[in-house]
Amino acid sequence: MQENRIFSLLLIVMMGATEVVWAGEPGQQFEGFNLQGYTEDGKKAWTVNGDNADILGDKIKISNVDAESYGEEKVYLTAKTGTIDQKSSTIHLEKDVVITSERGTRMTTDSLDWNRNEDLVKTKDDVRITDKDMTMTGTGMEAHPAMKTAQIDQDVTVTMDTKPDSEITSTITITSDGPMEIDQSKSYAVFEDNVVAVQTDQTLKADRMEIYFDETKKGIKNMICTGHVVIIRGANQSFADKAVYNGEEKRLTLSGRPKLILVTEGDNAITALGN
Repeated sequence: MQENRIFSLLLIVMMGATEVVWAGEPGQQFEGFNLQGYTEDGKKAWTVNGDNADILGDKIKISNVDAESYGEEKVYLTAKTGTIDQKSSTIHLEKDVVITSERGTRMTTDSLDWNRNEDLVKTKDDVRITDKDMTMTGTGMEAHPAMKTAQIDQDVTVTMDTKPDSEITSTITITSDGPMEIDQSKSYAVFEDNVVAVQTDQTLKADRMEIYFDETKKGIKNMICTGHVVIIRGANQSFADKAVYNGEEKRLTLSGRPKLILVTEGDNAITALGN
């Protein structure tokens, strides 16, 4: 067989076991690569394609990775390079890593580890996730490829439009030291540690913030903030142990030793209410 001969390498991989139809000798290089995984009931679970493959024992290095994951939602993964570990069923992707879900959610990072059997992706690098009305950035992430559930570990920033169909500016930016977890199947997100939410001239600070989204109206249904809550509106400040926002009633309720500090515009006097 000539060294420069062009052919396709096909590996059929069952969940938990690998059957090599044709693998060649270690150290050989091939043009054209296709790896397919199936569930226990014979349904296609994922595919991995590449321009070139270099077999190095149990590891296969490929270039220009183009992969798909099939579950409740089809997901596309691309990267400049990838390394497949056949023993651990993981794929390490590097350089211009992009994950795009069928509904349009897009994630970019520098490197990523994809566990094919668990359908889980992890990275320690900076990540950026964009959806129709939301952008999330941070460092370190663990998620399922469709991004319906994800955790960003630290230095979290989320910007969202709470009224995307309105002409009124309604963008809110939330930052936290992290972690931040989001579960889109439950329309829920939670931010931890030094949480700050800013919308126009209002700022809300807390140790922890839970948000429940209204998928029908594309806004915030409820928001629960706990621990050292501070609300700043211009020169006025409110303090409490807990704050609950009702999106339907547009009402914010403070509890746990609430205190309100008002600065009157006339004589700049300060009035404190509560304990």
